[in-house]
Amino acid sequence: MATTANTDTNAAPDRYRIQAVERVGAILEVFSTEEPELGVTEIAGRTGLHKSTAHRFLVNLEAVGLLERDAKSQRYRLGLRMFEMGGIVLEQMSLWDEALPFLEGLVRDSGETGHLAVLERGEAIYIEKVEARRALRIPSAMGRGYPAHATSLGKVLLADLGEDEVREITSAHGMASYTRTTTTDVDRLLAELAVIREQGYAVDDEEYDEGLRCVGAPIRDHTGRFVAALGIGGPVTRVTPERVDELARLVIDAADGLSRRLGASQSGAFNRAARRVRATTPTTPRPSAALNVVR
Repeated sequence: MATTANTDTNAAPDRYRIQAVERVGAILEVFSTEEPELGVTEIAGRTGLHKSTAHRFLVNLEAVGLLERDAKSQRYRLGLRMFEMGGIVLEQMSLWDEALPFLEGLVRDSGETGHLAVLERGEAIYIEKVEARRALRIPSAMGRGYPAHATSLGKVLLADLGEDEVREITSAHGMASYTRTTTTDVDRLLAELAVIREQGYAVDDEEYDEGLRCVGAPIRDHTGRFVAALGIGGPVTRVTPERVDELARLVIDAADGLSRRLGASQSGAFNRAARRVRATTPTTPRPSAALNVVR
């Protein structure tokens, strides 16, 4: 009799598999942001367990704090112990370590140089860089602060701030003109940040360096806030206006994949933003290779 090969690379070998553990995993996975509470019958139906079997598991999961039961509705939801363990996982994650595979995948897909930046003291600090294997490269330096108002990653990070914060930063640092296309008016910048929040990415159209065009997107943590920005850049001869939409989709895919690794999928803010981006961005049959890292 033919057997079906197990294609899940994360699955345990058959000799190590424990049915009870797999059933616990199946029960925990039925809860979602859209359906945070479920009854016994619903859980049994979605896991394929007999109702009495599901009930026994639910009682035990409640006893150890992995699930909670509403006293009135008798419906179950994930318990605080799950939140505590999730926090431990998030603390163990290094932004650098988690970001590198996505940056490398993005560079492979786009053929351009990739950057990772955080907002520190009102400037975009570049903390990681992956060079493209091309003759013309971006002259960026790690650990250096770049003007937030004139760079794609900086503008992405500003887009998560309130108007008062943006005005405070631009007042403290000024809005120097680096090229003929640099935005030097705060009201114009605020209008651009609103567009960035809506479309999910920012473009530096030769605003800091003549001849360079860059595209960046936000990285969210488990709270939904922007903790970093990821993007690519290259000479305008390669990163043409016609390629911006294509590259923006690659950058958004990579940034969203990294955001999910940092727990953003649990944030309602991330889910709403993702739906908005999908609604305004044309679909493409070729996702970023970086997403394969976490799938």
